[in-house]
Amino acid sequence: MDMRILIADDDPVVREVVRRYLERDDLQVSEASDGEQAAKALAGEQIDLAILDLMMPPPDGIELCRRVRSGGSPDMPIIMLTALGEEEDRVIGLTAGADDYVTKPFSPRELALRVASVLRRTHRPAAATALLSSGDVRLDPDSGTAEVAGRPLSLTTREFDLLSFLLANQQRVFSRTELLAQVWGWDFGDHSTVTVHVKRLRAKLGDAHRIETVWGRGYAWGTGAG
Repeated sequence: MDMRILIADDDPVVREVVRRYLERDDLQVSEASDGEQAAKALAGEQIDLAILDLMMPPPDGIELCRRVRSGGSPDMPIIMLTALGEEEDRVIGLTAGADDYVTKPFSPRELALRVASVLRRTHRPAAATALLSSGDVRLDPDSGTAEVAGRPLSLTTREFDLLSFLLANQQRVFSRTELLAQVWGWDFGDHSTVTVHVKRLRAKLGDAHRIETVWGRGYAWGTGAG
């Protein structure tokens, strides 16, 4: 893959280990030891995916994530690194717009596999795929665009994948475990990842959302807002 990954972490050992694993997958790597260096790299380089430490010297990973989402690269994949194990701390990163997160200490190979999974979904080969729609919602899997009543939606990689999957399987109920497997490609993981992404997607869709909560079972794209 001719793609560049930014690894931003104040621990040089973490940066070195992650770099070595990513370069084994033929990925180019830029490093940043704090938020200021990371911000310069994001502004001055063509970054295909960013790995941001949640608690690095300011601006921290949360602030950088928010800047990316509100700036010129709203759909660039972001994986958050965090040493915080509490669910509410992981949710902060997801709420800020991260696509995935990995909790320290982590397996560098697992992180490399997460990166590869996100890049495959982001840079999937073009294919003749039918448009997906429901009410005012339109999604084009080929161009990677979505809109509501003609208004473009700014979606992250995972939000786009989640909406695409639900629109392609309307009125079918999927548990959070099934969505983690089908959308994220994870055999295991924190269910709050799905919960936060559903919340973010509902907020962006506004009144057009039809993501229903089926209590005790999961989520479904139905005929009315839920």
